[in-house]
Amino acid sequence: MILMKMKNLMNKTVVLTFVLLFAFQAQACSSGNESDENPTSPVITEAVKPTVNVETIGKTADKPFGDGSGKIHLTISAADSKSIKVTINSKVIENATGDFIYEFQESGNKDYTIEVTSFNGIKYASTSVTGSIFVARKLIWSDEFDVNGSPNTSKWGYDLGTGNGFGNNELQYYTNRPENVVIENGILKIKAIKEEYQGSHYTSSRMLTKGKFSFKYGRAEVRAKLPVGGGTWPAFWMLGDNIDTAGWPLCGEIDILESVGNSPNVIHSSLHSPGRSGNTPDTATTTNPTAYTEFHIYAAEWNAENIKFFVDDKLFYTYKNSASTPFNEKFFIIMNLAMGGNFGGIVDPNFTSATYEIDYVRVYN
Repeated sequence: MILMKMKNLMNKTVVLTFVLLFAFQAQACSSGNESDENPTSPVITEAVKPTVNVETIGKTADKPFGDGSGKIHLTISAADSKSIKVTINSKVIENATGDFIYEFQESGNKDYTIEVTSFNGIKYASTSVTGSIFVARKLIWSDEFDVNGSPNTSKWGYDLGTGNGFGNNELQYYTNRPENVVIENGILKIKAIKEEYQGSHYTSSRMLTKGKFSFKYGRAEVRAKLPVGGGTWPAFWMLGDNIDTAGWPLCGEIDILESVGNSPNVIHSSLHSPGRSGNTPDTATTTNPTAYTEFHIYAAEWNAENIKFFVDDKLFYTYKNSASTPFNEKFFIIMNLAMGGNFGGIVDPNFTSATYEIDYVRVYN
């Protein structure tokens, strides 16, 4: 009897051992399957540097820097990248595609650096290339004043009234009447008139492109014949777009052309900025003996490094620009004929009228 009980106990032990062994093997197989289905992700130790190919549009043996369009064709690849960032002369292009056209805007012969950074989800890799490009001067805005009557309201607005002398103790009342501003035979005429009007003794006009056109960097020019008479003060100039929020002189002012009838044939170009406003030290003059009898071209060429001033393409003043000045934002254009004031001086008592004649205004890239 005891022997039979011992045999039964041994049989139960064998069965239990078998069951436990089977369960262990099953669990081991199950663990192996899960490992196959969810393998450990490989560790990415390095990112592959992107490759960059630059084709200068219109490049030939005679035109090694392109056809003047300022365009380059970029082909970029990075084998494991999830995103690519391109920086061209500090201008950043996020999520760039691998194949696109980039157009340089500023005219002249330019050196450039292209930096390309790829990201593979874990690490970054970068490369850079350099090159040169020629950008021909392109007209981006103009008014030729070729339609008789009032100036084009899509291009020009007006400052009206006295504006408390517009900060310069000027004597005129600005209007947009045809008596003061009109286009005749392809010439815009801004007329200053001695007359009693709205409490002022003189009238004239002040036109501006504010809210209609502004630009950053390029060449602005006017072809004009200046008015005659003591106390006249014609100008072609620019103010920063942010004048309503920043105020003057924080917005910056670029005076391309100023002249006063009390100092005939002297052309002034000046810049106003914080700490250098009022009687600005940033100014220069040149003499133009026929400014009041003939048309001449007055221009400024403006970039991040310099602002250069010309009369008939003869350079007479260079201002060194920098990142600390206001002259790196968009500016709008102003043309006006003031009377008297801090700069215009004493008005000739025999003055009756004078006309500031403008053939065209043009802005290039």
